[in-house]
Amino acid sequence: MVLADILKRWEVLRGKQAILSTGTDEHGMKIQRAASKAGMDLRSFCDKNYKAFELLAKRANVDCDYFIRTSNSDHRSAVQHFWMMLKERGYIYTSKHEGWYAVSDETFYPQSAVQLILDPPTGRKMMTSIETGKEVEWASELNYHFRLSAFRDRLLEYYRLNPWFVYPPTRMRDVIQAVTSGLEDLSVSRPVERLSWGIRVPDDDSQTIYVWLDALINYLTVAHYPFQVPGEEERHGWPADCHVVGKDIVRLVPPAPQLT
Repeated sequence: MVLADILKRWEVLRGKQAILSTGTDEHGMKIQRAASKAGMDLRSFCDKNYKAFELLAKRANVDCDYFIRTSNSDHRSAVQHFWMMLKERGYIYTSKHEGWYAVSDETFYPQSAVQLILDPPTGRKMMTSIETGKEVEWASELNYHFRLSAFRDRLLEYYRLNPWFVYPPTRMRDVIQAVTSGLEDLSVSRPVERLSWGIRVPDDDSQTIYVWLDALINYLTVAHYPFQVPGEEERHGWPADCHVVGKDIVRLVPPAPQLT
């Protein structure tokens, strides 16, 4: 938050309009399990945690224009509208999905990205992500997928024309390498019996929208999507000029121009 605040203040000093948005990502299996472990209902659990981050922003004197919660009703409307736009354009389809799933990372991993280890504190054998070290579990389910593979060539061309799109250069190289090696279509929903805490697929109440798709739309939500006045989108900060991302999740945040 502080780094984003510095960038905003610099743009204001340069005489430009600058809007800073941050907030709390409140959906997903990780939150669902954490609330259960704490013995709290989901809404109360999220209310408690959101207040801690909002207070942190205030104490750090972060000049934040929007502090969004992804559990808010306006965000739900934006996400469901965005989902329908993807579906109408042919980017959403149903398919069976199998793989190793890390609840902590909210991510599926292929066989090549997991390993069997012996947990020192417990002596228990378990499968973990090689990249993050988090425990994974085998999951097999029918859900919706996003045709991420269709964007490979367009993304690589954009990176070629905009070499400073991701900074620092080392992270740009990581992104290019990941996209070049092949983009797999992304599982973007979970069966509601496994994940109930989240935004439902608008035309299929048996599925919950995947948390990463849900969360990333928050930048559109604060720009009043989908109720923007044509020609006045920039007045509310869209398209965004800068997206501050933790280096540990660069791979998980879709490296696309419209999301930075």
